[in-house]
Amino acid sequence: MNPELAGAYAYCERLARSHYENFPVASHLLPAGMRPHVAAVYAFARLADDMADEGNRPDADRLADLGAWDACLNAAALGAVQRGEQHAEVFLALRHSIEECRLPVQLLHDLISAFAQDVTVKRYATWDDLLDYCRRSANPVGRLVLRIAGYDRPELDAASDAVCTALQLTNFWQDLEIDWAKGRLYVPASIWQPAGALESDLDARTMTPGWRRALADAAARTRALFDRGRSVCDGVDGRLRFELRATWLGGTRILDKLEAANFDVWAHRPRLTRGDAPRILWGTLAWSRDRGSGIGDRGSGIGDRGSGIGDRGSGIGDRGSGIGDRGPRDPGPRDPGPRDRGTRD
Repeated sequence: MNPELAGAYAYCERLARSHYENFPVASHLLPAGMRPHVAAVYAFARLADDMADEGNRPDADRLADLGAWDACLNAAALGAVQRGEQHAEVFLALRHSIEECRLPVQLLHDLISAFAQDVTVKRYATWDDLLDYCRRSANPVGRLVLRIAGYDRPELDAASDAVCTALQLTNFWQDLEIDWAKGRLYVPASIWQPAGALESDLDARTMTPGWRRALADAAARTRALFDRGRSVCDGVDGRLRFELRATWLGGTRILDKLEAANFDVWAHRPRLTRGDAPRILWGTLAWSRDRGSGIGDRGSGIGDRGSGIGDRGSGIGDRGSGIGDRGPRDPGPRDPGPRDRGTRD
């Protein structure tokens, strides 16, 4: 690796390590060979998410910045990086990771347009609407991590999608108070309205029976997604297997804490603490393909924000999603071979 490229990856890793959220680039569970590539993807998404969500700038300015970021991604995917531009190091590293790991560029476009969606969309009408958002915001992250690790199998992608969606949803329920303060509500109207909940109750910071019913419904649907995707933790090899187990256990642990608190996020935001660390360590080691951690309480975890691959409990960026035919797509199926055996351990 030449000095310029090494410096670009170091720039991305510094950004990852300095951010206030958890990030597994610093995790000893994540295989060392994956960390620079994951850091490049993280830095790309982290900066884009900040454009969408930080500060008090007009929405039009945020969307313009995201459009420019998307154009830089297109250029990088074609091999053109504007050296000297702000954060050029991110695109230099990302271009190399795209080539080295054969990353589908459309997944990165999806993340950008997800952040744009968060600028303009503050409510969701149906569960399907929310799942579509997660499909474009959370699920690309898991697929990118699998590709970085050398896996490209439909059954792993499907399981990863379920876990990533579940992690993101868990964080939405965990952060109901935080998101409401920003004018966002991720619980779909098709859930909270039949439950007899009212938006005015959220203004009053009151966890009513209606909102408890709504969140219990949402949590049950989320737990079913965790169960559906659990096999991804057994479908990879080496240290990544333990990283994914920890991620799964962390997300389900947050659901346990939400349920134990009867969903009263106003009184206490459920989060994972250092006290959960021994549980997750034991859980990853005592993991059963059939039953989970074997330590009771349905799960456990370390880290905060759902202990996922990145922020918002599920993704490398905060919430992002995206859609659209806006750039280079995956060049197509890869020939099966050694890369599909998780060789980055």
